[in-house]
Amino acid sequence: MLQRVNPNRGRPYNAKVTDAPATPPYSGLTPDVVLNAVESTGFLADGRQLALNSYENRVYQVGLEEDQGGPLGDARFLVAKFYRPGRWTDEEILEEHGFARELADREIPVVAALEIGGTTLHHHGGFRFSLYPRRGGRAPELEDPYTLEWLGRFIGRIHGVGAVTPFAHRPALDVQTFGVTSRDWLLAHEFIPPDLREAWSAAAALAIEGAQRAFDRASRVARIRLHGDCHAGNVLWTPGGPHFVDFDDARTGPAVQDLWMLLSGTRADMSAQLRHVLRGYEDFADFDDHELGLVEALRTLRLLHYAAWLARRWDDPAFPMAFPWFNTQKYWQDRVLELKEQVAAMQEPPLVPDR
Repeated sequence: MLQRVNPNRGRPYNAKVTDAPATPPYSGLTPDVVLNAVESTGFLADGRQLALNSYENRVYQVGLEEDQGGPLGDARFLVAKFYRPGRWTDEEILEEHGFARELADREIPVVAALEIGGTTLHHHGGFRFSLYPRRGGRAPELEDPYTLEWLGRFIGRIHGVGAVTPFAHRPALDVQTFGVTSRDWLLAHEFIPPDLREAWSAAAALAIEGAQRAFDRASRVARIRLHGDCHAGNVLWTPGGPHFVDFDDARTGPAVQDLWMLLSGTRADMSAQLRHVLRGYEDFADFDDHELGLVEALRTLRLLHYAAWLARRWDDPAFPMAFPWFNTQKYWQDRVLELKEQVAAMQEPPLVPDR
């Protein structure tokens, strides 16, 4: 039987979300506000705008009048990204922008925020936003060894820069931030159905303990600046190769965090894929094989973090519409099984590249 759900909010009646916003976070972001924000930086919009796929932030393609020059030259579109209120501080956002600019300055194919008026972060109508050049592309074909090797080369270049200096403001990706904090938030806000609370809590505790053991074994692994969310959806492929977008989740962590999400399928499949990725990666950066013991731990932490991410955003009307399967009895039953599977996976020998 499904837990009783409030049809107006999508949250169980017994959930106690005391830190939810009084109004949806983007309720004031009307089309006029978007256009006025863009024009507040000196561009002249022509009225065209298209909402792009993004849940955490709000991202729009905005049409421009002709012959504007400036940082976009004769381009007729730009991309405006409006940041979710309260998620990052200004310093954290600017540090993300600085990292992407550092990469772009070294001719690494990333899409960096435009600097306008001496800054990349702007304010209008109570929102913070940044502007980007529009870049096209398609999803990479991750089943192609050549594509995997090419991606590995560029991630190696990103990490070569990321290892030079640390983030000063951005948080780390570790057991505490992705595992413990996520577990504690879900329990405190009563998102777990009462009849599954004990089972989910026990599975989450074992999963966190397993992840911590893996991090303890890899205690000497270097922590560097990362893309942080390097899955296929954040890579655009063109005839000239890939370019990387959306550094919104940039954090400090182990290098393998930017590699494991490119792998899928059976263990044999992932071993073969890993060989191709590392072949390209090690053209530009050294890879510490001890990090391979973190792959399943990082996968486990991402699963906990993802469930908490959805729960924290449930007051945003876009989330119940986009994720209707979330927060049902079956959803949490599946999460219990998933965590148990990850506990077993973390006890297996580390994934190694197929030689």
